[in-house]
Amino acid sequence: MTRSAFRLALLLLPASLWLAVASLAWGANSSSVLTLPELAKRLDAHYNHLRSLSVQFTETYHGMGMERIERGTLLLAKPGRMRWNYAEPAGKLFVMDGKYAYSYTPGDAQAQRYPAKKLDDVRSPLRFLLGHAQIQKELTDLTMTPEGSDFRLQGVPKGMEQRVSQVELTVTADGRIEVMQWRETDGSTTELRLADEQPNPPVTPETFFFQPPAGVVVVNGLPPI
Repeated sequence: MTRSAFRLALLLLPASLWLAVASLAWGANSSSVLTLPELAKRLDAHYNHLRSLSVQFTETYHGMGMERIERGTLLLAKPGRMRWNYAEPAGKLFVMDGKYAYSYTPGDAQAQRYPAKKLDDVRSPLRFLLGHAQIQKELTDLTMTPEGSDFRLQGVPKGMEQRVSQVELTVTADGRIEVMQWRETDGSTTELRLADEQPNPPVTPETFFFQPPAGVVVVNGLPPI
């Protein structure tokens, strides 16, 4: 190689390196950008392969001139069963055995029962999360917005349009739901924060049976707020 050719190679080398680095960076960024269908597929896959799921929840309700914060453990299991064990307020319970839902608050003389098929409580769609998740079919007008390392999904749940004006989900890149927020047509909002997810904890059908405390009568009632 002649001296002039060598000098030319040195001058061109930084540009070549820059182009290589830029090309690699562009490729990495383009492969890391998720589309709505891709994220929806990850969310569906994450929950549909589970038989059961346990998470810690914090539920915040704003509406009717009040704010209510409740915490506890949520247990889901196929098919369509759930159990909400409340630590705050202690002893409160919401159970769905697949056919009926039951709600009980300590100190009450009655526990409420209502058919699962007629339940329009904002928690009801969660019973279909395991094995039935199809987020793009369950939410109409679905949109996705990046939010830091997570993503925000917004849409309207099918069949609940008369009550719920919008559902907002904060979803991780691997498809885990961290926050769910319902905005109802009356202006109230319910936010559910999920943490400490435990996939496939051992459960039995008896886990979702409701046994009323001694002296408590089970009556047919309206869905709880």
